[in-house]
Amino acid sequence: MAIKETHYQFPKQKGFYRGKVRDLYFLENHKLIMIATDRISAFDHILHRPIPYKGQVLNGIAYEFLNATSDIVPNWLEAMPHPNVMIGKECEPFKVEMVIRGYLCGHSWREYKAGKRMLCGVKLPENMRENQAFHQPIITPTTKVANGHDADISKEEIIQQGIVSKQDYEELEAYTYALFERGSQMARQRGLILADTKYEFGKYEGKIYLIDEVHTPDSSRYFYADDYAERMANGETPRQLSKEFVRQWLIDRDFMGKEGQTQPDMPDVFVENVSQRYIELYERLLQKPFVKIPELYNEIAIKQAIQSYFGL
Repeated sequence: MAIKETHYQFPKQKGFYRGKVRDLYFLENHKLIMIATDRISAFDHILHRPIPYKGQVLNGIAYEFLNATSDIVPNWLEAMPHPNVMIGKECEPFKVEMVIRGYLCGHSWREYKAGKRMLCGVKLPENMRENQAFHQPIITPTTKVANGHDADISKEEIIQQGIVSKQDYEELEAYTYALFERGSQMARQRGLILADTKYEFGKYEGKIYLIDEVHTPDSSRYFYADDYAERMANGETPRQLSKEFVRQWLIDRDFMGKEGQTQPDMPDVFVENVSQRYIELYERLLQKPFVKIPELYNEIAIKQAIQSYFGL
């Protein structure tokens, strides 16, 4: 059982966009319906098989963290009428993702291991180890594209190319540091370390808003805090709660989304393992049980919840 995609036509609907994970329905009066499906992506490719309950996990975590950070920056969210659905303001998105890293891992480690010491205009120290903490978190933005690979870009290039104005970028930067600090505090309270994450922003009536998702396992990487120091001291990899293990599974099977590579098929056991990992992170982050409600887990129930919210 999994929700791979949706196919609706709502009254006053003016547009539709299918992202890597979410289906977006644009309505008149600048309203946006965002449906978190169970699709999973890696290396900017949608994998062949959806992950049961993944959309509900992402939606639930994003809802909690959007509410928990609304005192830092206003966000697009207005309501969650169904476990897989959020409704809010349609903002004009900035064409950059604000990636912030507290630790050398994932993409930054792969670049570092390849010999690079400059990442998105940020100079990296010598002699660092994988998963080691930076002295201070660093912001390494990427371009945001509808199709294909996002690309690393520096603050200077963003401003010089007019992708974001200098004034807006500095505001995005300040919000990014503040959100990461809040997310890190909340993670520590739950026995986790927020290693890195990304934020997306947009504008609505001339004001900057936080959009999309926040601090979910798709946009963030978490380490377990209790044995991080011990494992690092022993030269071991920290235990993670994130999507990185899916990426590593693909890498081990010679797939990184590059031309000529064939995406491997995920067996049932692995799909179930991925689903359980997402649920585990939900329960750890939100400190409450994950509740599966099969009768709501279908396209009809989703549509009915949306129609009820709008009084249709």
